[in-house]
Amino acid sequence: MIKTTIKDLQIIDIPKISDPRGNLSVIEKNTLPFEVKRVYYLYDVPSDSYRGGHAHKKLYQFLVSLSGSFDVLLKDGENQTKFTLNKPNKGLLIVPGIWRELENFSSGSVCLVLASDVFDESDYIRDFTDFKSFVKSK
Repeated sequence: MIKTTIKDLQIIDIPKISDPRGNLSVIEKNTLPFEVKRVYYLYDVPSDSYRGGHAHKKLYQFLVSLSGSFDVLLKDGENQTKFTLNKPNKGLLIVPGIWRELENFSSGSVCLVLASDVFDESDYIRDFTDFKSFVKSK
């Protein structure tokens, strides 16, 4: 296994087609470095709540704020960083082996998640102590 760090995270620009009638953004072909096998979205998240609170062993995720804004706190076991997502034509690529927490959801925010695989509970690390052990073993 390759050890990933927060330096492996990246904001990816989603192609935008501007038009006086409104903008259109498209995610296709080579926009992402993985094939999308699962799509889901978070909405109606109370502003004082958080989502995430886990890491994945193999799964890649791409998060986009379709509406509103939210913060993504990311940790690699040694360092941490925070991204604010608030534009529907920019998304955050999260690589495997990174702990994530989503917080500070604005009213009406919608978080779109594109994932590299279908749901698999065995891919999740849901305890931060277990996550730190996982990172040290890489």
